[in-house]
Amino acid sequence: MREIQVSQIIETVKEMCIEANHFLGEDMVGALNKAAETECSELGKKILHQLQDNLDIAGKDMIPICQDTGMAVFFVEVGQDAHVVGGDLTEAINEGVRRGYTEGYLRKSVISDPLLRVNTKDNTPAVIHYNIVPGDKIKFTFAPKGFGSENMSKIYMLKPADGVEGVKEAVLKAVSEAGPNACPPMVVGVGIGGTFEKAAILSKKALTRSVDEHSKLPHIKDLEEELLTKINNLGIGPAGLGGSTTAMAVNIETFATHIAGLPVAVNICCHVNRHSVREV
Repeated sequence: MREIQVSQIIETVKEMCIEANHFLGEDMVGALNKAAETECSELGKKILHQLQDNLDIAGKDMIPICQDTGMAVFFVEVGQDAHVVGGDLTEAINEGVRRGYTEGYLRKSVISDPLLRVNTKDNTPAVIHYNIVPGDKIKFTFAPKGFGSENMSKIYMLKPADGVEGVKEAVLKAVSEAGPNACPPMVVGVGIGGTFEKAAILSKKALTRSVDEHSKLPHIKDLEEELLTKINNLGIGPAGLGGSTTAMAVNIETFATHIAGLPVAVNICCHVNRHSVREV
């Protein structure tokens, strides 16, 4: 059994909140650079170059990449031989978010009640998905999610007979309806299988996978590539003003499901597909 102090968790989470909101991962920077080189539209190229300039300014001047610094979402893999001491794990994560968003001067966008609409003023509580795994460490994957793209999310409870063609149709419909509202070029996270809620979680988790990595399942890899081509053929383009780069990646995660179902969830992220990963 390995002991992990909550103070270490708080500091780690705080740093992740600040880091992810100021610096895009190398995978996303590379995807933007590639898009700027291959974009067919001159206006699209200009927009992509502006996005590159924005990234440079954010990093140099420590200004958030986007004014919407998102709702804090965590995927936490807890080693079964890890023992958190000095406090509660969930509260430690929330305290890290509280400090990160306050000390990092990040926008506080969370309200305590969806109907009463009162701001918590520290961007807590975070949305936390836990998974118990072998080992004695805790791995945190942080993904601040802005709601311009989050509001474009869709879930479809397809019939098994709809098959792969039904999945393709659902994803293309979601992206088409999102259009410019998801701040393209986007990353499209897709969850297939499980239940109603599992598909949605899969689609969100898919966004945390590097955009230069495909699924290890050959048929899913093929589907990712086909959907990316079809999405970019929609012509929505950067900022929704037309072009050949509507999406930079389609990431698909799958899970076992019931014989009577085919759940499909689509969670779109804008070009600011932020995520940070750390282990304690």
